[in-house]
Amino acid sequence: MTATVSKANSRSNRHADGDTQQFVASPAFAQCLQRVLVDLVELHLQGKQAHWNLVGHNFRDLHLQLDEIVDIAREGADTIAERMRALAVSPDGRSDTVAASTSLPMFPAGGYDTRLVAGLITSRLREAVTTMREVHGAVDAEDPTTSDLLHALIAALEKQAWMLSAEIAVASQL
Repeated sequence: MTATVSKANSRSNRHADGDTQQFVASPAFAQCLQRVLVDLVELHLQGKQAHWNLVGHNFRDLHLQLDEIVDIAREGADTIAERMRALAVSPDGRSDTVAASTSLPMFPAGGYDTRLVAGLITSRLREAVTTMREVHGAVDAEDPTTSDLLHALIAALEKQAWMLSAEIAVASQL
């Protein structure tokens, strides 16, 4: 009998078609996600720049790790942009927008020694994570589901930063 009552109650709580409204992100929420998006796009581009111009000791391992970082950044940017669209926000990943608004410092031109790249990319990973942590509270307050996406990205990028920083750590500093 309990199952019958529950089933009846759930039917009475249903909305008629067209009675539900889509969640629409506030302008502040949209700006938070835009900040994350441009940093991820820039991280992807800087990771490829480093990947293409890397030389030196431990080249192959770092070359492959940079591909992992690029994949995380590219897929993360796609996830954030698609989430923005799902919440009725237009993401802006145009190169001029990314260059004008990213929090990541400009990447130097030329060829790069592996130890230099490890340091440069580690700092970029940490900067992207800083942006995500700065917007996290506002995102979580408005949409915990999107906040979960940020959690996953933060964990993945912090892991990569730790692994890269191990490339340049000196045993005596441990």
